[in-house]
Amino acid sequence: MSRSDTPLRPKLRMGIDVGGTNTDAVLMDGDKVLAWHKAATGVRITDAIVTAASTVLRDGNAVPEQVFAVMLGTTQFTNAVIERRRLNQVAVLRLAAPATTAVLPMSDWPEDLRQVVDGGHHLLRGGLEFDGREISALDEAEILAAAKEIRDRKINAVAITSVFSPLDADMEHRAEAILRQELPDAAITLSHRIGRIGLLERENAAILNAALSTLAVRVLDAFTQAIEDLGLTAPLYISQNDGTLMTAAHAARYPVLTFASGPTNSMRGAAVLSGLNDALVADIGGTTTDIGLLLDGFPREAAMTVEVGGVRTNFRMPDLLALGLGGGSLVRDDGNRIGPDSVGFELVQRALVFGGDQLTMSDIAVAAGQMDLGDTARVTQLDSVDAALARAAEMIEAALERVRPSAATLPVILVGGGAPVLAGDRIGGGDIVRPNHGQVANAIGASIAMVGGECDRIFSLDGVSREAALAAAKDEATAQAVEAGAEADSIRIVEMDEIPLSYLPGNATRLRVKVVGDLQGASMGAGMEIGA
Repeated sequence: MSRSDTPLRPKLRMGIDVGGTNTDAVLMDGDKVLAWHKAATGVRITDAIVTAASTVLRDGNAVPEQVFAVMLGTTQFTNAVIERRRLNQVAVLRLAAPATTAVLPMSDWPEDLRQVVDGGHHLLRGGLEFDGREISALDEAEILAAAKEIRDRKINAVAITSVFSPLDADMEHRAEAILRQELPDAAITLSHRIGRIGLLERENAAILNAALSTLAVRVLDAFTQAIEDLGLTAPLYISQNDGTLMTAAHAARYPVLTFASGPTNSMRGAAVLSGLNDALVADIGGTTTDIGLLLDGFPREAAMTVEVGGVRTNFRMPDLLALGLGGGSLVRDDGNRIGPDSVGFELVQRALVFGGDQLTMSDIAVAAGQMDLGDTARVTQLDSVDAALARAAEMIEAALERVRPSAATLPVILVGGGAPVLAGDRIGGGDIVRPNHGQVANAIGASIAMVGGECDRIFSLDGVSREAALAAAKDEATAQAVEAGAEADSIRIVEMDEIPLSYLPGNATRLRVKVVGDLQGASMGAGMEIGA
Protein backbone atom coordinates (compact mmCIF):
# COMPACT_ATOMS: atom_id res chain seq x y z
CA MET A 1 0.00 0.00 0.00
CA SER A 2 1.39 3.37 -0.93
CA ARG A 3 1.47 6.24 1.54
CA SER A 4 -1.16 8.12 -0.47
CA ASP A 5 -3.49 5.10 -0.15
CA THR A 6 -3.01 4.75 3.60
CA PRO A 7 -6.20 5.65 5.50
CA LEU A 8 -5.44 8.51 7.85
CA ARG A 9 -7.10 6.88 10.82
CA PRO A 10 -5.45 7.57 14.16
CA LYS A 11 -4.82 3.94 15.11
CA LEU A 12 -1.04 3.45 15.16
CA ARG A 13 1.09 3.36 18.29
CA MET A 14 4.67 4.53 18.50
CA GLY A 15 7.17 3.73 21.23
CA ILE A 16 10.54 5.36 21.82
CA ASP A 17 13.13 4.47 24.43
CA VAL A 18 16.07 6.83 24.79
CA GLY A 19 18.62 4.91 26.82
CA GLY A 20 22.14 5.68 27.86
CA THR A 21 23.52 4.02 24.71
CA ASN A 22 20.75 3.83 22.11
CA THR A 23 17.49 5.49 21.21
CA ASP A 24 14.96 2.82 20.24
CA ALA A 25 11.79 3.51 18.30
CA VAL A 26 8.93 1.22 17.28
CA LEU A 27 5.73 1.78 15.28
CA MET A 28 2.90 -0.63 15.99
CA ASP A 29 -0.48 -1.47 14.47
CA GLY A 30 -2.27 -3.43 17.17
CA ASP A 31 0.22 -6.11 18.23
CA LYS A 32 2.07 -5.95 14.92
CA VAL A 33 5.41 -4.16 14.76
CA LEU A 34 5.43 -2.15 11.52
CA ALA A 35 8.92 -0.69 11.90
CA TRP A 36 11.67 -0.30 14.47
CA HIS A 37 14.90 1.63 14.58
CA LYS A 38 17.92 2.02 16.83
CA ALA A 39 20.10 5.13 16.85
CA ALA A 40 22.95 6.24 19.08
CA THR A 41 21.82 8.55 21.85
CA GLY A 42 23.54 11.92 21.84
CA VAL A 43 23.72 14.74 24.31
CA ARG A 44 20.49 16.37 23.04
CA ILE A 45 17.73 13.89 23.80
CA THR A 46 15.10 15.76 21.79
CA ASP A 47 17.22 15.39 18.64
CA ALA A 48 17.35 11.64 19.20
CA ILE A 49 13.57 11.52 19.67
CA VAL A 50 12.91 13.36 16.42
CA THR A 51 15.40 11.24 14.47
CA ALA A 52 14.16 7.88 15.75
CA ALA A 53 10.45 8.73 15.48
CA SER A 54 10.71 10.17 11.99
CA THR A 55 12.61 7.08 10.85
CA VAL A 56 9.94 4.60 11.98
CA LEU A 57 7.20 6.76 10.50
CA ARG A 58 9.02 6.68 7.18
CA ASP A 59 9.89 2.97 7.31
CA GLY A 60 6.36 2.12 8.43
CA ASN A 61 4.90 4.07 5.51
CA ALA A 62 2.91 6.18 7.94
CA VAL A 63 2.24 9.86 8.56
CA PRO A 64 1.81 11.77 11.86
CA GLU A 65 -1.97 12.02 11.42
CA GLN A 66 -2.24 8.25 11.92
CA VAL A 67 -0.86 8.48 15.47
CA PHE A 68 -3.59 8.42 18.10
CA ALA A 69 -1.62 9.40 21.22
CA VAL A 70 1.96 9.84 22.38
CA MET A 71 3.27 8.18 25.53
CA LEU A 72 6.63 8.97 27.07
CA GLY A 73 8.55 7.36 29.87
CA THR A 74 11.53 9.25 31.21
CA THR A 75 14.40 8.82 33.66
CA GLN A 76 15.20 12.52 33.59
CA PHE A 77 13.82 13.01 37.10
CA THR A 78 15.55 9.98 38.57
CA ASN A 79 18.82 11.19 37.11
CA ALA A 80 18.35 14.65 38.60
CA VAL A 81 18.03 13.15 42.09
CA ILE A 82 20.99 10.80 41.61
CA GLU A 83 23.17 13.57 40.18
CA ARG A 84 21.98 16.17 42.74
CA ARG A 85 21.33 18.66 39.93
CA ARG A 86 18.43 20.84 38.73
CA LEU A 87 16.55 20.50 42.04
CA ASN A 88 14.54 23.12 43.93
CA GLN A 89 15.01 24.03 47.55
CA VAL A 90 11.95 22.76 49.42
CA ALA A 91 10.26 24.04 52.57
CA VAL A 92 8.67 21.23 54.57
CA LEU A 93 5.47 21.51 56.62
CA ARG A 94 4.80 18.53 58.86
CA LEU A 95 1.41 18.53 60.56
CA ALA A 96 1.95 16.32 63.61
CA ALA A 97 3.10 18.30 66.67
CA PRO A 98 3.46 17.55 69.47
CA ALA A 99 4.09 14.06 68.03
CA THR A 100 7.00 13.12 65.69
CA THR A 101 9.23 16.02 66.79
CA ALA A 102 12.09 13.69 67.74
CA VAL A 103 12.86 12.90 64.08
CA LEU A 104 13.22 15.93 61.84
CA PRO A 105 12.44 16.01 58.10
CA MET A 106 15.31 14.88 55.85
CA SER A 107 17.28 13.62 58.85
CA ASP A 108 18.09 10.34 57.08
CA TRP A 109 18.99 11.88 53.70
CA PRO A 110 22.48 11.76 52.19
CA GLU A 111 24.21 14.95 53.30
CA ASP A 112 25.07 16.15 49.78
CA LEU A 113 21.43 15.83 48.64
CA ARG A 114 20.06 17.40 51.81
CA GLN A 115 22.26 20.46 51.34
CA VAL A 116 20.83 20.96 47.85
CA VAL A 117 17.14 20.46 48.72
CA ASP A 118 16.75 21.56 52.35
CA GLY A 119 14.77 24.81 52.49
CA GLY A 120 13.88 24.58 56.15
CA HIS A 121 11.12 22.77 58.02
CA HIS A 122 8.12 23.69 60.17
CA LEU A 123 6.74 21.19 62.70
CA LEU A 124 3.18 22.37 63.19
CA ARG A 125 0.16 21.17 65.11
CA GLY A 126 -2.15 18.73 63.38
CA GLY A 127 -2.26 15.12 62.24
CA LEU A 128 -4.49 12.14 62.95
CA GLU A 129 -4.46 8.89 64.84
CA PHE A 130 -4.98 5.76 62.72
CA ASP A 131 -8.70 5.82 63.48
CA GLY A 132 -9.20 9.42 62.37
CA ARG A 133 -9.04 11.13 65.77
CA GLU A 134 -7.00 14.34 65.81
CA ILE A 135 -3.58 14.35 67.40
CA SER A 136 -4.07 18.07 67.75
CA ALA A 137 -6.23 20.67 66.05
CA LEU A 138 -4.84 22.50 63.04
CA ASP A 139 -3.58 26.00 63.91
CA GLU A 140 -4.27 28.22 60.89
CA ALA A 141 -2.38 31.22 62.32
CA GLU A 142 0.67 28.99 62.78
CA ILE A 143 0.50 27.84 59.17
CA LEU A 144 0.07 31.40 57.90
CA ALA A 145 3.16 32.50 59.86
CA ALA A 146 5.14 29.64 58.28
CA ALA A 147 3.89 30.70 54.84
CA LYS A 148 5.16 34.25 55.38
CA GLU A 149 8.56 32.97 56.45
CA ILE A 150 8.78 30.74 53.36
CA ARG A 151 7.78 33.69 51.17
CA ASP A 152 10.43 35.93 52.75
CA ARG A 153 13.09 33.29 52.07
CA LYS A 154 11.97 33.24 48.41
CA ILE A 155 11.39 29.49 48.40
CA ASN A 156 8.80 28.46 45.86
CA ALA A 157 8.45 24.71 46.46
CA VAL A 158 6.69 23.25 49.51
CA ALA A 159 5.95 19.72 50.71
CA ILE A 160 3.06 19.22 53.18
CA THR A 161 2.79 16.02 55.20
CA SER A 162 0.23 15.14 57.86
CA VAL A 163 0.23 12.00 60.00
CA PHE A 164 -2.15 9.42 58.50
CA SER A 165 -3.23 11.76 55.70
CA PRO A 166 -3.92 8.76 53.41
CA LEU A 167 -6.75 8.06 55.85
CA ASP A 168 -8.12 11.62 55.76
CA ALA A 169 -6.40 14.31 53.67
CA ASP A 170 -8.47 17.27 54.90
CA MET A 171 -5.66 18.79 56.97
CA GLU A 172 -3.21 18.75 54.07
CA HIS A 173 -5.80 20.43 51.83
CA ARG A 174 -6.57 23.08 54.44
CA ALA A 175 -2.88 23.80 54.95
CA GLU A 176 -2.41 24.19 51.19
CA ALA A 177 -5.28 26.67 51.00
CA ILE A 178 -3.72 28.78 53.77
CA LEU A 179 -0.29 28.70 52.12
CA ARG A 180 -1.78 29.94 48.86
CA GLN A 181 -2.66 33.23 50.56
CA GLU A 182 1.04 34.06 50.75
CA LEU A 183 2.43 31.77 48.05
CA PRO A 184 -0.06 31.82 45.17
CA ASP A 185 2.44 30.53 42.59
CA ALA A 186 4.31 27.99 44.71
CA ALA A 187 4.64 24.35 43.69
CA ILE A 188 2.96 22.58 46.61
CA THR A 189 3.03 18.80 46.98
CA LEU A 190 0.57 17.02 49.29
CA SER A 191 2.03 13.75 50.55
CA HIS A 192 -1.20 11.74 50.46
CA ARG A 193 -1.26 12.04 46.66
CA ILE A 194 2.06 10.22 46.32
CA GLY A 195 3.08 8.00 49.21
CA ARG A 196 1.48 5.26 51.23
CA ILE A 197 1.08 4.66 54.96
CA GLY A 198 4.35 5.50 56.72
CA LEU A 199 5.10 9.09 57.67
CA LEU A 200 8.81 9.54 57.00
CA GLU A 201 8.93 7.67 53.69
CA ARG A 202 5.81 9.45 52.45
CA GLU A 203 7.26 12.79 53.52
CA ASN A 204 10.49 11.99 51.67
CA ALA A 205 8.55 11.22 48.49
CA ALA A 206 6.66 14.51 48.77
CA ILE A 207 9.89 16.47 49.27
CA LEU A 208 11.49 14.84 46.23
CA ASN A 209 8.42 15.64 44.16
CA ALA A 210 8.48 19.29 45.19
CA ALA A 211 12.22 19.44 44.49
CA LEU A 212 11.56 18.29 40.91
CA SER A 213 8.63 20.63 40.20
CA THR A 214 10.53 23.25 38.17
CA LEU A 215 12.47 20.62 36.23
CA ALA A 216 9.23 18.77 35.46
CA VAL A 217 7.76 21.79 33.70
CA ARG A 218 10.94 22.38 31.72
CA VAL A 219 11.37 18.73 30.68
CA LEU A 220 7.76 18.27 29.66
CA ASP A 221 7.89 21.48 27.63
CA ALA A 222 10.93 20.07 25.80
CA PHE A 223 9.14 16.78 25.14
CA THR A 224 6.11 18.66 23.86
CA GLN A 225 8.33 20.65 21.51
CA ALA A 226 9.88 17.46 20.16
CA ILE A 227 6.41 16.04 19.48
CA GLU A 228 5.41 19.24 17.69
CA ASP A 229 8.60 19.13 15.62
CA LEU A 230 7.54 15.68 14.44
CA GLY A 231 4.21 17.09 13.28
CA LEU A 232 2.31 14.98 15.80
CA THR A 233 -0.86 16.55 17.18
CA ALA A 234 -1.84 13.60 19.38
CA PRO A 235 -2.26 14.06 23.16
CA LEU A 236 0.78 13.38 25.34
CA TYR A 237 0.90 10.75 28.07
CA ILE A 238 3.70 9.84 30.47
CA SER A 239 4.66 6.37 31.70
CA GLN A 240 4.41 5.70 35.43
CA ASN A 241 6.56 3.36 37.46
CA ASP A 242 3.80 0.75 37.83
CA GLY A 243 3.46 0.14 34.08
CA THR A 244 0.53 2.51 33.55
CA LEU A 245 0.11 6.01 32.08
CA MET A 246 -0.83 9.48 33.22
CA THR A 247 -1.51 12.71 31.36
CA ALA A 248 1.33 15.16 30.83
CA ALA A 249 -0.40 17.63 33.15
CA HIS A 250 -0.58 14.98 35.88
CA ALA A 251 3.11 14.17 35.36
CA ALA A 252 4.03 17.83 35.69
CA ARG A 253 2.45 17.80 39.16
CA TYR A 254 3.86 14.42 40.20
CA PRO A 255 7.20 13.77 38.45
CA VAL A 256 8.30 11.21 41.07
CA LEU A 257 5.70 8.81 39.68
CA THR A 258 8.00 8.33 36.67
CA PHE A 259 10.81 6.81 38.77
CA ALA A 260 11.77 3.35 37.37
CA SER A 261 9.23 3.62 34.54
CA GLY A 262 11.87 2.49 32.01
CA PRO A 263 12.46 -1.01 33.44
CA THR A 264 8.74 -1.33 34.12
CA ASN A 265 7.89 -0.67 30.48
CA SER A 266 10.51 -3.18 29.43
CA MET A 267 8.86 -5.85 31.57
CA ARG A 268 5.42 -5.02 30.19
CA GLY A 269 6.84 -5.25 26.69
CA ALA A 270 8.44 -8.60 27.53
CA ALA A 271 5.05 -9.94 28.61
CA VAL A 272 3.36 -8.83 25.39
CA LEU A 273 6.12 -10.08 23.08
CA SER A 274 6.48 -13.47 24.76
CA GLY A 275 2.81 -14.10 25.56
CA LEU A 276 3.85 -15.03 29.13
CA ASN A 277 2.14 -13.46 32.13
CA ASP A 278 4.22 -15.12 34.86
CA ALA A 279 7.97 -15.15 34.28
CA LEU A 280 11.30 -13.69 35.24
CA VAL A 281 12.58 -10.88 33.03
CA ALA A 282 16.16 -9.82 32.38
CA ASP A 283 16.41 -6.50 30.54
CA ILE A 284 20.02 -6.09 29.41
CA GLY A 285 20.82 -2.58 28.24
CA GLY A 286 24.03 -0.73 27.50
CA THR A 287 25.08 -0.20 31.11
CA THR A 288 22.88 -2.28 33.41
CA THR A 289 20.72 -5.37 33.57
CA ASP A 290 17.37 -4.95 35.35
CA ILE A 291 15.84 -8.16 36.64
CA GLY A 292 12.26 -8.45 37.86
CA LEU A 293 9.27 -10.74 38.21
CA LEU A 294 6.12 -10.65 36.09
CA LEU A 295 2.87 -11.55 37.81
CA ASP A 296 -0.27 -11.54 35.66
CA GLY A 297 1.54 -9.47 33.05
CA PHE A 298 2.60 -6.65 35.42
CA PRO A 299 5.86 -6.23 37.39
CA ARG A 300 5.73 -7.28 41.01
CA GLU A 301 5.77 -4.17 43.16
CA ALA A 302 8.22 -3.70 45.99
CA ALA A 303 6.53 -4.50 49.30
CA MET A 304 8.96 -2.46 51.39
CA THR A 305 10.55 0.95 51.15
CA VAL A 306 12.56 1.76 48.05
CA GLU A 307 15.59 4.03 47.97
CA VAL A 308 15.92 6.66 45.25
CA GLY A 309 19.24 8.47 45.27
CA GLY A 310 19.79 7.30 48.85
CA VAL A 311 16.35 8.51 50.05
CA ARG A 312 13.82 6.04 51.50
CA THR A 313 10.39 6.35 49.87
CA ASN A 314 7.20 4.28 49.91
CA PHE A 315 5.31 5.08 46.73
CA ARG A 316 4.64 2.30 44.27
CA MET A 317 7.80 1.01 42.60
CA PRO A 318 8.61 -2.23 40.76
CA ASP A 319 10.65 -4.79 42.67
CA LEU A 320 13.80 -4.77 40.57
CA LEU A 321 17.40 -5.84 40.99
CA ALA A 322 19.97 -3.90 38.92
CA LEU A 323 23.36 -5.31 37.87
CA GLY A 324 26.29 -3.42 36.43
CA LEU A 325 26.24 -5.58 33.30
CA GLY A 326 25.37 -4.39 29.81
CA GLY A 327 26.52 -4.32 26.24
CA GLY A 328 28.84 -1.40 26.97
CA SER A 329 30.27 -2.83 30.20
CA LEU A 330 34.07 -2.96 30.32
CA VAL A 331 35.68 -6.41 30.48
CA ARG A 332 38.90 -6.90 32.47
CA ASP A 333 41.07 -9.62 34.03
CA ASP A 334 40.86 -11.94 31.04
CA GLY A 335 37.07 -11.89 31.13
CA ASN A 336 36.69 -12.61 34.85
CA ARG A 337 35.59 -9.07 35.79
CA ILE A 338 32.74 -7.23 34.06
CA GLY A 339 31.65 -3.64 34.77
CA PRO A 340 30.13 -1.94 36.60
CA ASP A 341 31.61 0.89 34.50
CA SER A 342 30.44 1.20 30.92
CA VAL A 343 31.25 3.18 27.80
CA GLY A 344 27.56 4.06 27.59
CA PHE A 345 26.49 5.96 24.48
CA GLU A 346 30.15 6.15 23.41
CA LEU A 347 30.05 2.46 22.44
CA VAL A 348 30.34 3.27 18.74
CA GLN A 349 33.53 5.22 19.41
CA ARG A 350 35.24 3.19 22.14
CA ALA A 351 34.40 -0.50 21.55
CA LEU A 352 36.97 -2.64 19.73
CA VAL A 353 34.57 -3.58 16.93
CA PHE A 354 34.22 0.11 16.08
CA GLY A 355 37.95 0.82 16.11
CA GLY A 356 38.17 1.87 19.74
CA ASP A 357 40.53 0.65 22.44
CA GLN A 358 38.10 -0.66 25.12
CA LEU A 359 37.07 -4.30 25.46
CA THR A 360 33.31 -4.37 26.10
CA MET A 361 30.70 -7.09 26.44
CA SER A 362 29.47 -6.17 22.96
CA ASP A 363 32.93 -7.11 21.64
CA ILE A 364 32.65 -10.42 23.49
CA ALA A 365 29.20 -11.11 22.01
CA VAL A 366 30.44 -10.27 18.49
CA ALA A 367 33.48 -12.53 18.90
CA ALA A 368 31.20 -15.37 20.06
CA GLY A 369 28.95 -14.94 17.01
CA GLN A 370 25.97 -13.85 19.14
CA MET A 371 25.82 -10.26 17.89
CA ASP A 372 26.30 -8.72 14.44
CA LEU A 373 27.96 -5.40 15.10
CA GLY A 374 30.86 -3.40 13.70
CA ASP A 375 33.96 -5.09 12.25
CA THR A 376 34.17 -8.70 13.46
CA ALA A 377 37.78 -8.97 12.25
CA ARG A 378 38.86 -6.72 15.13
CA VAL A 379 37.85 -9.30 17.76
CA THR A 380 38.65 -12.65 16.17
CA GLN A 381 41.76 -13.16 18.33
CA LEU A 382 40.19 -12.50 21.73
CA ASP A 383 41.18 -15.06 24.39
CA SER A 384 38.69 -13.94 27.03
CA VAL A 385 35.43 -14.79 25.24
CA ASP A 386 34.52 -18.00 27.07
CA ALA A 387 35.48 -16.61 30.47
CA ALA A 388 33.48 -13.40 29.94
CA LEU A 389 30.37 -15.24 28.75
CA ALA A 390 30.57 -17.58 31.73
CA ARG A 391 31.02 -14.67 34.15
CA ALA A 392 28.03 -12.82 32.64
CA ALA A 393 25.87 -15.94 33.03
CA GLU A 394 26.99 -16.33 36.66
CA MET A 395 26.08 -12.72 37.45
CA ILE A 396 22.62 -12.97 35.90
CA GLU A 397 21.86 -16.39 37.40
CA ALA A 398 22.75 -15.17 40.89
CA ALA A 399 20.47 -12.17 40.45
CA LEU A 400 17.61 -14.32 39.15
CA GLU A 401 17.83 -16.49 42.26
CA ARG A 402 17.44 -13.41 44.45
CA VAL A 403 14.30 -12.31 42.57
CA ARG A 404 12.72 -15.75 42.13
CA PRO A 405 9.65 -15.98 44.43
CA SER A 406 10.01 -19.70 45.21
CA ALA A 407 11.82 -22.84 44.22
CA ALA A 408 9.41 -23.27 41.31
CA THR A 409 11.01 -23.03 37.87
CA LEU A 410 10.01 -20.04 35.77
CA PRO A 411 10.95 -19.11 32.20
CA VAL A 412 13.35 -16.19 31.79
CA ILE A 413 12.39 -13.61 29.16
CA LEU A 414 15.52 -11.97 27.78
CA VAL A 415 15.07 -8.50 26.27
CA GLY A 416 17.06 -5.33 25.65
CA GLY A 417 19.74 -4.33 23.17
CA GLY A 418 22.41 -6.11 25.20
CA ALA A 419 20.58 -9.45 25.35
CA PRO A 420 23.12 -11.28 23.11
CA VAL A 421 25.73 -11.05 25.89
CA LEU A 422 23.94 -13.99 27.55
CA ALA A 423 24.50 -17.28 25.74
CA GLY A 424 22.60 -20.56 25.93
CA ASP A 425 18.99 -21.72 26.11
CA ARG A 426 18.59 -22.26 29.86
CA ILE A 427 19.66 -20.49 33.03
CA GLY A 428 18.94 -21.30 36.65
CA GLY A 429 16.84 -24.28 35.62
CA GLY A 430 14.47 -22.19 33.48
CA ASP A 431 14.16 -21.87 29.72
CA ILE A 432 15.43 -18.65 28.15
CA VAL A 433 12.82 -16.96 25.95
CA ARG A 434 14.18 -14.57 23.33
CA PRO A 435 11.09 -12.92 21.77
CA ASN A 436 11.15 -11.22 18.39
CA HIS A 437 11.74 -7.47 18.72
CA GLY A 438 12.98 -8.01 22.28
CA GLN A 439 15.64 -5.38 21.65
CA VAL A 440 12.89 -2.73 21.65
CA ALA A 441 10.70 -4.23 24.39
CA ASN A 442 10.98 -1.02 26.41
CA ALA A 443 9.42 1.06 23.65
CA ILE A 444 6.75 -1.56 23.01
CA GLY A 445 5.89 -1.64 26.70
CA ALA A 446 5.34 2.10 26.68
CA SER A 447 3.07 1.95 23.67
CA ILE A 448 0.70 -0.66 25.12
CA ALA A 449 0.44 0.80 28.62
CA MET A 450 -2.92 1.57 30.22
CA VAL A 451 -3.87 4.30 32.68
CA GLY A 452 -3.78 3.37 36.36
CA GLY A 453 -4.88 4.49 39.82
CA GLU A 454 -4.37 3.17 43.33
CA CYS A 455 -5.78 3.48 46.83
CA ASP A 456 -3.78 2.30 49.86
CA ARG A 457 -5.53 3.23 53.10
CA ILE A 458 -6.30 2.02 56.62
CA PHE A 459 -10.03 1.80 57.35
CA SER A 460 -11.62 1.47 60.77
CA LEU A 461 -14.53 -0.95 60.42
CA ASP A 462 -16.20 0.16 63.65
CA GLY A 463 -19.43 1.65 62.37
CA VAL A 464 -18.49 1.06 58.70
CA SER A 465 -19.17 -2.19 56.89
CA ARG A 466 -16.44 -4.04 55.04
CA GLU A 467 -18.39 -3.63 51.80
CA ALA A 468 -18.60 0.14 52.29
CA ALA A 469 -14.86 0.36 52.97
CA LEU A 470 -14.08 -1.69 49.84
CA ALA A 471 -16.39 0.50 47.77
CA ALA A 472 -14.69 3.64 49.08
CA ALA A 473 -11.24 2.24 48.22
CA LYS A 474 -12.39 1.28 44.72
CA ASP A 475 -13.93 4.71 44.18
CA GLU A 476 -10.72 6.48 45.26
CA ALA A 477 -8.55 4.35 42.95
CA THR A 478 -10.99 4.91 40.08
CA ALA A 479 -11.00 8.68 40.65
CA GLN A 480 -7.18 8.70 40.49
CA ALA A 481 -7.24 6.76 37.21
CA VAL A 482 -9.78 9.13 35.65
CA GLU A 483 -7.70 12.13 36.74
CA ALA A 484 -4.66 10.52 35.15
CA GLY A 485 -6.50 10.14 31.82
CA ALA A 486 -8.47 6.86 31.93
CA GLU A 487 -11.85 6.23 30.33
CA ALA A 488 -14.17 5.70 33.30
CA ASP A 489 -16.21 2.91 31.65
CA SER A 490 -13.09 0.85 30.89
CA ILE A 491 -11.60 0.77 34.39
CA ARG A 492 -11.08 -2.64 36.00
CA ILE A 493 -9.42 -3.86 39.19
CA VAL A 494 -6.12 -5.70 38.70
CA GLU A 495 -4.96 -5.96 42.31
CA MET A 496 -6.78 -5.92 45.64
CA ASP A 497 -5.23 -6.69 49.04
CA GLU A 498 -6.98 -6.72 52.41
CA ILE A 499 -4.78 -6.92 55.51
CA PRO A 500 -6.50 -6.99 58.93
CA LEU A 501 -4.38 -5.06 61.46
CA SER A 502 -4.93 -7.04 64.63
CA TYR A 503 -2.37 -5.00 66.56
CA LEU A 504 -4.50 -1.87 66.21
CA PRO A 505 -7.81 -1.27 68.03
CA GLY A 506 -11.00 -0.35 66.24
CA ASN A 507 -11.23 -3.40 63.91
CA ALA A 508 -8.74 -1.74 61.55
CA THR A 509 -7.88 -3.14 58.14
CA ARG A 510 -5.56 -1.98 55.37
CA LEU A 511 -7.07 -1.96 51.88
CA ARG A 512 -5.01 -1.61 48.74
CA VAL A 513 -6.81 -1.45 45.40
CA LYS A 514 -5.15 -0.94 42.01
CA VAL A 515 -7.15 -0.30 38.84
CA VAL A 516 -6.31 0.19 35.16
CA GLY A 517 -8.29 1.57 32.23
CA ASP A 518 -7.99 2.54 28.58
CA LEU A 519 -6.97 6.00 27.46
CA GLN A 520 -9.84 8.45 27.27
CA GLY A 521 -11.32 8.23 23.81
CA ALA A 522 -9.91 4.88 22.66
CA SER A 523 -8.05 1.78 23.71
CA MET A 524 -5.24 2.16 21.20
CA GLY A 525 -2.56 4.80 21.06
CA ALA A 526 0.98 5.71 20.24
CA GLY A 527 3.71 5.69 22.80
CA MET A 528 7.17 6.96 23.57
CA GLU A 529 9.54 5.66 26.19
CA ILE A 530 12.29 8.13 26.99
CA GLY A 531 15.16 7.28 29.29
CA ALA A 532 18.41 8.87 30.28
